[in-house]
Amino acid sequence: MELQNTVTEALNALYHHPDDAVRMQADRWLQNFQRTIDAWQVADNLLHDTASNQETLIFCSQTLRSKVQRDFEELPSEAFRPLRDSLNMLLKTFHKGPPKVRTQISLAVAALAVHVPADDWGDGGIVNWIMDEINSHPEYLPSFLELLRVLPEEAFNYKISARPDRRRQFEKELASAMEVALSILTACLNFNEFKEQILEAFASWLRLRHRIPASMLASNPLVLTALSSLTSDVLSEASVNVISELIHYTAARYSDGVSSQLPLIQVIVPQVMNLKPQLRDPSKDEEDVKAIARLFADMGDSYVELIATGSDESMLIVHALLEVASHPEFDIASMTFNFWHNLQMILTDRDFFISSGNEASIEAERSRRLQIFHPSYESLVALVIFKVQYPADYAELSREDQKDFKQTRYAVADVLIDGALVLGGEATLKILYMKLVEALSCCGKDSSTDWRPAEAALYCIRAISDFVSVVESEIMPQIMSLFPKLPHQPQLLQTVCLTIGAYSKWLDASSSGLSFLPSVIDILVSGMSISEDTAAAASLAFRHICDDCCKKLCGSLDGLFQIYQRAVIGESTFKVSAEDSLHLVEALSKVITELPSEHAKKALEALCLPAVAPLQEIISQGPLVLGQKTARELTVHVDRLANIFSRAWDMRTMESLCRACKNAVRTSKRFMGVTVGAILEEIQGLYKQHHQPCFLYLSSEVIKIFGSDPTCANYLKILIESLFSQTTCLLTRIQEFTSRPDIADDCFLLASRCIRYCPQLFFPSPIFPPLVDCSMVGMTIQHREASNSILNFLSDIFDISKSSQGEIYLPIRDNVIVPRGPSITRILVACLTGALPNSQVETVTYALLALSRAYGVKTLEWAKETVSLIPSTAVTELERSKFLQALSNAQLGKDINDLKLPIEELSEVCRRNRTVQEIVQGALRPLELHIVTVS
Repeated sequence: MELQNTVTEALNALYHHPDDAVRMQADRWLQNFQRTIDAWQVADNLLHDTASNQETLIFCSQTLRSKVQRDFEELPSEAFRPLRDSLNMLLKTFHKGPPKVRTQISLAVAALAVHVPADDWGDGGIVNWIMDEINSHPEYLPSFLELLRVLPEEAFNYKISARPDRRRQFEKELASAMEVALSILTACLNFNEFKEQILEAFASWLRLRHRIPASMLASNPLVLTALSSLTSDVLSEASVNVISELIHYTAARYSDGVSSQLPLIQVIVPQVMNLKPQLRDPSKDEEDVKAIARLFADMGDSYVELIATGSDESMLIVHALLEVASHPEFDIASMTFNFWHNLQMILTDRDFFISSGNEASIEAERSRRLQIFHPSYESLVALVIFKVQYPADYAELSREDQKDFKQTRYAVADVLIDGALVLGGEATLKILYMKLVEALSCCGKDSSTDWRPAEAALYCIRAISDFVSVVESEIMPQIMSLFPKLPHQPQLLQTVCLTIGAYSKWLDASSSGLSFLPSVIDILVSGMSISEDTAAAASLAFRHICDDCCKKLCGSLDGLFQIYQRAVIGESTFKVSAEDSLHLVEALSKVITELPSEHAKKALEALCLPAVAPLQEIISQGPLVLGQKTARELTVHVDRLANIFSRAWDMRTMESLCRACKNAVRTSKRFMGVTVGAILEEIQGLYKQHHQPCFLYLSSEVIKIFGSDPTCANYLKILIESLFSQTTCLLTRIQEFTSRPDIADDCFLLASRCIRYCPQLFFPSPIFPPLVDCSMVGMTIQHREASNSILNFLSDIFDISKSSQGEIYLPIRDNVIVPRGPSITRILVACLTGALPNSQVETVTYALLALSRAYGVKTLEWAKETVSLIPSTAVTELERSKFLQALSNAQLGKDINDLKLPIEELSEVCRRNRTVQEIVQGALRPLELHIVTVS
């Protein structure tokens, strides 16, 4: 009673106390209370207490639901029956609400059924029990209908801490009880006031996809009730859900084929098709229109293979889907986008027509189908252009709404690509060009006229650039001729610049491309002067043009340099940011590569000068001035040098310098010669002083290029031993890994590169054993990338025999790994069972299987020893043996996909609730293992 009073006082404080600190304290106390075993009795008592207010009822019903889901194992087996009876009484008490409380109690009963086998439940299992309760107490029907609705949904609720075997068994129990469930719901149709609840429960059972013959469902009263509800003045949401589930049900890929589903399909499709006029009915509520559109989209998605035959009946559905796509609300129109994509995938996939016979027949049938759907995709392309048009009030939209509009444009671009794949790039371009001409007829030279339709058409033309032939000669010259005539409205100019960049390959390859280069470069120069956004678009387009038209531009280098210098020096009329100026650096670098060598050297010096001169000036002023400069004052110039090559106390400066060196190494490769030695010497000193991870990353690039070069072996050996010895001294405890995950990530990425590119230096090195020890310390790091790097490093060691020269390193590897094998196995099993997040299970599983393949029987012994530490209250003997069998099968080379399930199920069992997870981790103690020292 005292604890009950404390709970009600805490709830009162949580909801009503004026002090935030008190409310937070109450919230923490209540959360901790929910984890205690006393929470069972207290929550149950307060729910049965007629004096409890709504806040208390909601909290206690949530607590009881959570306890049944997660902590059912806390209770002795004899507690099941009293708990079921109490929950049954609560279902009846709250049959009229509050709805939130009734739902939580229903979920608790459903979770109880997941835990308790039908034989132990009694009364023939929960569905028969519900039938008996409804027959005995029809006045409590709302509660039992809600329970029938949530019951099949809970079969897939992984918050319920049931073991995998029990979960599978529960699905079978529900499948065998489906006909009983539907008979209950059919009998309940007599209660007209509960029709919505009945249909929602029916939809929920359909989601189980248990096979009931389509002919039976076609005449089922529940199906007929849902279909008849579609024609009522107020559209029933539950009916729409039922029809949607039936559509998916008939399309489920089963061996009996679509023909067996025809009785049901022939009942559903005409009824849905009758709703088509309502899509344009202005009197219809938008939510109703959305529900109708959803049904058409479901039919399109589910029957796409039937529709792809191009029959007269299927084209009726296609026309309805075009109607949906034309809806002014994007949320409604976009429901069809998935269908258009899937239909395109079928129509353009040769394999789909393979049953037609020989190659000629296949191509003939494919062409016939494409021709059938050409008009539909032509209409689609013309329809969606308007979806990308800037809203008139775009500038006033919130940042979130502007972001949504961008996502809309990306989605429409994907649809246009589908159109181009069906129609061909040139045919799609022609449709879009006609829309552009139409838009320009009402868009004058000044920016005060409506520029938005023209910008929308250009955005679409840009979206299909990859599908237009680089030698297209009819439409593209006309588009390029239009560009100089367009007003310099910022958003329109931005899209013009991006479109120019998108068609840079056309400008290079087309016979008329050269004649357009001066005018389009003038447009890009204008773009650099209007706004930061237009300057960013113009700079990017400038880079694309120089990339693809570099041979044509060699003779115009002086003019290009003038643009470059204006942007880099920062002339006032140009609005090119420091970051965007890097595009210009890359652009000129590309053109210079096409010059004869005697001219290229001079041009390269001119390119470097605007970046080098400011750095030289800063350095010449001495270390005091250098120390007072901001990082950005230096990195803007270093980044430019980095891009031409495609201050140690500051991370940003370090990264810029390393990127410059990395690009130099990547581009120049072995031509760097003695310079590499000097760079590596500098890296070692700076890493020792400042411990910046970018030096590890730069070293990875050096290892990739020079790892197999015997002339570099000496200084690479010194490099990796220096870097790894420094890092292993930095990372001696898990706390140090947690505080510097970037170093851990780059260190073990570098180690994996060493295994791949210079194993002859890495394995014999004295740093190999300490690095393995270091990986064992950090394996449980919660940082995803660092964790992946460590686990992949270990997998690479275990898998070394797969590489061409790997066999010769096995004795060295085994001398290090075998003494540590028990500890490595135990840490990996701990990671699998809860020491790492669930998202890392796949990577851990691979490492365990790699260890098994490498050490066979030894791994099995290590694993047996590890899992024997886990108490039987957490893991059964069967679950243990399935896990060990999977490791044993890995040694035999069985398919990894067949081995994953028992390993992942051990993970699921050990994570099923907080208590079990704590028991398992307490038994394995991965952070307390002693590292084996090898003399």
